[in-house]
Amino acid sequence: MSRLSDLAPWLSWMRSYDRSILVSDGLAALIVTVMLIPQSLAYAMLAGLPPEAGLYASILPIVAYALFGTSRALAVGPVAVVSLMTLSAAGEIGQPGSPEFIAAALVLALLSGLILLAMGVLRLGFLANLLAHPVVTGFITASCLIIAISQMGALLGVRAQGETPPEQALALVRALPSVHLPTAVIGGSALIFLLWVRRGARPLLVRLGLARRPAELLARTGPILAVIASTLAVSLLALDHAGVKVVGDIPRGLPPLTLPVFDPTLWSQLFVPALLISIIGFVESLSVAQTLAARRRQRIRPDQELIGLGAANLAAAFTGGYPVTGGFARSVVNFDAGAETPAAGAFTAVGILLAALFLTPLLANLPIAALAATIIVAVLSLIDVGSLRRLWRFSKTDFAAMAVTLMSTLILGVGTGVVIGVLASLGLLLWRTSRPHAAVVGRIPGTEHFRNVKRHQVVTDPRILTVRIDEGLNYLNARWLEEFILEEVAEHPKLRHLVLMCSAVNGVDASALESLETINHRLGDGGIRLHLSEVKGPVMDALKRSDFLSGLTGRVFLSQNEAFSALVTLAEDGEAPPLKDDLWLARGLI
Repeated sequence: MSRLSDLAPWLSWMRSYDRSILVSDGLAALIVTVMLIPQSLAYAMLAGLPPEAGLYASILPIVAYALFGTSRALAVGPVAVVSLMTLSAAGEIGQPGSPEFIAAALVLALLSGLILLAMGVLRLGFLANLLAHPVVTGFITASCLIIAISQMGALLGVRAQGETPPEQALALVRALPSVHLPTAVIGGSALIFLLWVRRGARPLLVRLGLARRPAELLARTGPILAVIASTLAVSLLALDHAGVKVVGDIPRGLPPLTLPVFDPTLWSQLFVPALLISIIGFVESLSVAQTLAARRRQRIRPDQELIGLGAANLAAAFTGGYPVTGGFARSVVNFDAGAETPAAGAFTAVGILLAALFLTPLLANLPIAALAATIIVAVLSLIDVGSLRRLWRFSKTDFAAMAVTLMSTLILGVGTGVVIGVLASLGLLLWRTSRPHAAVVGRIPGTEHFRNVKRHQVVTDPRILTVRIDEGLNYLNARWLEEFILEEVAEHPKLRHLVLMCSAVNGVDASALESLETINHRLGDGGIRLHLSEVKGPVMDALKRSDFLSGLTGRVFLSQNEAFSALVTLAEDGEAPPLKDDLWLARGLI
């Protein structure tokens, strides 16, 4: 039964489902549905798809995730960054809104679902770690800026075309004299209202006597209020006849059953973009799910999350949607509204389905400028300027990786930007691994602890040098270790013993072993003995399988304190007794 629950997580939470949980899930679903309707329409149009595609991507995919996902609060559906990536990838196949473009979006959803399922079955959730947090931050920040700039034209009623954000911004500036005033008024009013709602609505409602949590949840309904108000304005004032662009007729009914085209050439063109969408979507979704789960001391299984998201994307591919993942804003709303189980997502899907059946005629006069304002406010909330400042203070190299990703995404595009971001992550990892931290250490007076001589007042001996290595030894840093030790030896003319303190060394590969043998021979030629201390068991097992220990000029000590005390005694006794006697080997090898 446990194995079955792992494959179908809904079996575990369904056993304890009761009326109180049903009420909590139902309330959360109602609030998220109200929030998700305008978001779904807006993100579909951002992706270059008909607005109903956003509704379709918010029905069956949510149910699929509820059955196979492990997060009890994650709200799956269209999100801004994945919508932008869909637009970028499908735009290489056809014009936004064209049959070729829509077919490409379905194939992207199908490929993303298959990739995520395969990664889940093969337990490849760890691959998300290839995207370092600074790179993800840079990519999301750049994507949000791209989205915000791309929506300014719709907000003001002008055309601002361009291949890159700088070109779009320049075109926007040139088009400012031709701003369509009614459109700008609607878009600007919606934008100002939504910005105020994010900061001012909750405090106002609290001052009016509403409790904090209901006030916060009510403030989240700002987008639906903007949609209602702007739609009423267009309808009552006939602004669509005055040039204000509206959504138009949205087909009413159930999501269609769609079959993505099987075209090997098209699949090969879209495979890499689908892979990037899968990884970015998984990273974003997993980070949200783990953050929310930690608040309730719940567990998220990354490999099962891959299966849940894969199922959601397959459902989108066969019901007229496009790639989906877990959204930050609506997941937080779902959590704050009291969602107890993934059934809240299923109830949300029912709400969206009812909207697709009965409410779409009411949205025909929804101005596109209001949707643009919704998108702009949503993506700007994802840009955390404070985290960028903290990253600059914490690590200049991490900030550089973030900046490279941000600038390459802005200038070269979304697909190229994320590839460069991954390469930046790997490059940063390789650079750090190739230059591990190492320190000359000495004993803190009156203790058995050894610390960096540059940071603490310690006891040392000119005849004994201890180097602590703070990372595993491998082919990337083996030569660096040789150079570091030989430089330190050159600065200590009275040196007779060198100890490698290996407490932080978790592994030694063949290249590092060769470097250790080289160090041992070079030090031996100079009359200096090499010793090891605090070697971990697995590392010692590996060394025993080689000839290194038999040729070691010194000893292997259980602790650094033992090594220092013994070598001080040896130095005072004129280097006697012999280093290779059986008693020392019995004591030293661990």
